[in-house]
Amino acid sequence: MSIDHFKNITIQQMEAIIALVEEGSFSRAAKKMLLSQPALTKNIKNAEDCLGARLANRSSAGISLTPEGKILYDYARRMVRLRDEAKEKVFALRKESGGNIYLSASTIPATYILPRALNDFKKTNADIHIYIKTADSEEAMNMVLDNEVEMGFIGKKPFNKKLAAEILWKDRLVLIVSKDHVWCKKKSVTLAELLNEPFVVREKGSATRELFESFLKKSRSINLSQFDICCELGSSEAIKEAVIAGLGVSVISIHAVSRELSQGLLCEVPIRGYQMERNFYLIYRHQFEVRLFHKKFIDFAKSYIP
Repeated sequence: MSIDHFKNITIQQMEAIIALVEEGSFSRAAKKMLLSQPALTKNIKNAEDCLGARLANRSSAGISLTPEGKILYDYARRMVRLRDEAKEKVFALRKESGGNIYLSASTIPATYILPRALNDFKKTNADIHIYIKTADSEEAMNMVLDNEVEMGFIGKKPFNKKLAAEILWKDRLVLIVSKDHVWCKKKSVTLAELLNEPFVVREKGSATRELFESFLKKSRSINLSQFDICCELGSSEAIKEAVIAGLGVSVISIHAVSRELSQGLLCEVPIRGYQMERNFYLIYRHQFEVRLFHKKFIDFAKSYIP
């Protein structure tokens, strides 16, 4: 027997052997497999050529298998059963409503939007489990590119051609000061006044910082080096605490400070003549395979209003 020849045996040839045994005749086996009798006979003959041995004997009593045929028949049944099981599992996976979703998210979506959103989502999708890694926008985007996560939520539009991006939610950056700051009583301040005030800034890589720097450059050709930077911090929570403590003023997402503004711990002061707005984006790789449970979550995220 040539091992190389045996590798050429096909599933259809194995199915022909199974049908022949189960039906007891070439004609009935051919009918079961929706083949002509010559085609079925050819499948058996090709299997015998691959095996290098006769598989079946014809007699007045019917069809009987040779010892080699019996061995192949037993393994053929197992292999066909495994194929059918694989098919069932693949089809079942396509129909499954539940599953695990792995996300990355920048600070604002991860801390102030997604927790509430997920609470609403889980009420009707208890079988879908969400896992989130929090990072700044740049790191969150790289996690998607590196296949560390499936999708990401970031505060700036990605320009990498490997990524698809969909606009989800609106955001507005606001100037915040402590409740005891003299600006709390003002209707607005100028950019010139802001330049002379101790300023708390987010770390590099933050989309909030990038948007603020872009706003300064486009509006007055100003950069952060002209500010009185008193502190650089790595999270919105740290920024809020610093401003509440009176360390300085800062610019931050309205989503991050809505509670503190309503509680009177912080004051929002408009910058005269300017508004800073942006979008949050859902990002994923173009080749990402969206399954049913992914689509449910994406559709929910698109309809959710923070």
